[in-house]
Amino acid sequence: MHEADRFSALRTAVQQAILTRDGATDRATRRRAYEGEGSPGAIAEYVATVQRNADRVDDDMMAAVRQAGLDDDAIFELTVATAVGEATRQFEAGMAALVAALAEREG
Repeated sequence: MHEADRFSALRTAVQQAILTRDGATDRATRRRAYEGEGSPGAIAEYVATVQRNADRVDDDMMAAVRQAGLDDDAIFELTVATAVGEATRQFEAGMAALVAALAEREG
């Protein structure tokens, strides 16, 4: 198997594990986090912070997310879903820019 195909297969497997397997959070909530949307309120704020400025997650934000009903397992799942979703978007944007630059160079 070509290296790019192996990488693509691994990315797909990780995405499917996040979005389709049973977990502490329901699939719709994980999908929203993966897509960078979160649920309304404290959870949406948490997802947005993890997505853009993970270093700014603080004790107050964690307390608000727990008060919204999430336990540590659910917080972990949403953190992973958010981080992998954002990394995927950034990777795809980078690859698209590379393809466009190569096409412009060749064209």
